[in-house]
Amino acid sequence: MARRAVLETPRGDIQTPAFMPVGTAATVKALYMDQVKSAGADIILGNTYHLMLRPGAERIHRLGGLHKFAGWDGPILTDSGGFQVWSLSQLRKMDADGVTFRSHLDGSQYRLTPARSIEIQAELLGADISMQLDECTNWPCTYAEAEASMALSLDWGQRSIDAFGDRPDQTLFGILQGSTYEDLRKRSAAGVIRQGFGGIAIGGLAVGEGHDAMCATLDVTIPELPADLPRYVMGVGKPIDLVEAVARGVDMFDCVLPTRTGRHGQAWTWDGPINLKNAKFAEDLSPLEPELDCPASQNYSRAYIHHLIRSSELLGSMLLSWHNTAFFQALMAQLRLSISDGSFPQLRETLSTRWAATKSPPKNSDSI
Repeated sequence: MARRAVLETPRGDIQTPAFMPVGTAATVKALYMDQVKSAGADIILGNTYHLMLRPGAERIHRLGGLHKFAGWDGPILTDSGGFQVWSLSQLRKMDADGVTFRSHLDGSQYRLTPARSIEIQAELLGADISMQLDECTNWPCTYAEAEASMALSLDWGQRSIDAFGDRPDQTLFGILQGSTYEDLRKRSAAGVIRQGFGGIAIGGLAVGEGHDAMCATLDVTIPELPADLPRYVMGVGKPIDLVEAVARGVDMFDCVLPTRTGRHGQAWTWDGPINLKNAKFAEDLSPLEPELDCPASQNYSRAYIHHLIRSSELLGSMLLSWHNTAFFQALMAQLRLSISDGSFPQLRETLSTRWAATKSPPKNSDSI
């Protein structure tokens, strides 16, 4: 079911399958935007929750919008803030109309509703792709909990559409919920499709359910979705997760994993992840990944990066974040090429064999 396409936006085309680097606070951590672009990214993700708290959505709007503020002229997708509201459950109170929560920064109170989320994303930040406000489902959860979350997300989806209105140069995506319950996923898909979004995201994954449960959920969900809309799995994930999701027909992904693991000494390679903190790299003069067209991957030895990481030097985190971002983009480019030339099944088998040991649930959320 792997598929190759182009998602056209006024700010540029997005080649799919696509991986979106996460720019939580208007920055992809430890990278310049030209490094992100040179790595091959067509689109980045911005975080509504964090930007509304600091520096403030209204301030970003006064300063020319998120693209100008961050120095990124390509497309930007913003999340709705729903995931952070879920992850910060001890700081919020939810009702049928929205969420009231306290800032983790200073304790000040905020109110987030479907309409306010759309105002922040589409109007104030100027996102090319906005996401409906949803309630992310815990895992594990009971059937009743998942059903209630799904129903609330459907209601908020319609309110998000109503608030979004007619914006010909911008797009709004809906979000499916339902945890790992097959009938709830199908009901959620039917409801979101009826509402008429410009794209469909599958939420409530990469929250601890693990690789196999994620794949099983996609197996029952993707066939329910229309072929002419982009499909986006939120918060995923490890390279093996990306390959298997692409095999099931997913088009778009985001995850903090490349830069988060880079800041902690991990590099992703075609043979799997390596931990540069390990002593075995202390005298290893080989580059991180000589086949990768990235200065961080080619021009610095593993021994040098090992030294930087062990010495807590900022440059170590910067180089590994750059390398990892380039690796994830190179992986997506290889997937696109293999789909186009018919070799995807062989590439999938090769990579799955190499990465069989990396299927554990990824700690890949962008919560604080």
